[in-house]
Amino acid sequence: MPQQPSGYGDAPEYDSGYNTGQVYGGGQGGRGGGGHGGGPGDGGYVQGRPAAAPDWRRRIKIGALALVVVVLAVSVGTYFWADSKLKREVDLSKVIERPKAGDGTNYLIVGSDSREGMTSEDKKRLHTGSAEGKRTDSMMILHDGSNGPTLVSLPRDSNVEIPSFVGSESGKRFAGTGRTTKLNAAYAEDGPELLVRTVEFNTGLHIDHYVEIGFGGFAKIVDAIGGVELDIPKAFKDKYSGADFEAGKQTLDGQQALAFVRTRHAFTSDLDRTKNQQKFLAALASQTATPSTILNPFKLYPTLGAGLDTLIVDKDMSLWSLSQMFFAMKGVTGGDGASLNIPISGSSGGNLVWDKAKVKQLVEQLNNDEKVTVTGS
Repeated sequence: MPQQPSGYGDAPEYDSGYNTGQVYGGGQGGRGGGGHGGGPGDGGYVQGRPAAAPDWRRRIKIGALALVVVVLAVSVGTYFWADSKLKREVDLSKVIERPKAGDGTNYLIVGSDSREGMTSEDKKRLHTGSAEGKRTDSMMILHDGSNGPTLVSLPRDSNVEIPSFVGSESGKRFAGTGRTTKLNAAYAEDGPELLVRTVEFNTGLHIDHYVEIGFGGFAKIVDAIGGVELDIPKAFKDKYSGADFEAGKQTLDGQQALAFVRTRHAFTSDLDRTKNQQKFLAALASQTATPSTILNPFKLYPTLGAGLDTLIVDKDMSLWSLSQMFFAMKGVTGGDGASLNIPISGSSGGNLVWDKAKVKQLVEQLNNDEKVTVTGS
């Protein structure tokens, strides 16, 4: 082998640095360090910064904002869903010669014997029979004003005059002849519009909104909220309605509730039945308009679904107005609320005759939104 040049073999051997694990370009101020190297003695490894603590305050704010957005979205969605289920079928613009509106809001609440949507089994279970068409089974005026709500029952056997009116379907005008008949005959003759016209004509009270519910819908609402607790002072039975109640506090399901408000053969007068209807509706509203129902979707949605499908209202009725009516009904038995039958002076041919002087005073107090001092029958 040729001899190496003199002195070459005495020079240190070339070391790439890979065999020692040293990072190329590492060390203090080494070329190519570029900040990649560590301090003295760290072997050239990079030391990461300690992880920052979570910003819980920021996370809570974001979570709360997201929750508010979800709640608002659900609330708005529920409102429009429920609003779309209302049957706005009654056109109060067809009612003629209406009295001037007073202070507060007046609702005409009607319970009809409609069997729409009920199966044969439903009719048998609820003791409704199978009569065609529909008639009014109960009628009430609910006044919501600044002096507390007032609920006035109008017995269906009330003797009233049928005034002139315009047919809801034909548009033809029918002149009044002074004919008197039972109040529920007005509904049977030309539906809700003539009923409103007749109530306004005979009372002088302006009706702002109309609400009607049938047999099946009533029972479904009661079942949806798990029944209504009621204290029944005296036991009674009625084979026609299916009522069979012991005295005392008890929870009524849909079938029992319907029997309770419909029973009339067990009493000497239809006025006793209207008092039962007032008592039950106030209890229903009181036990439904509670946080445990409104804030519980497992109760709220079934209740809305059961009730709104069967409600018939006027074309101007909003879901907000309906809720106001419901809370006013709840307040009937508490605070400044009051309930009464329309004052009766006697009877004629089996029909109940109103006490005109007391009715006039009652209407004046309602129109002026004054505290009601008139007592009913």
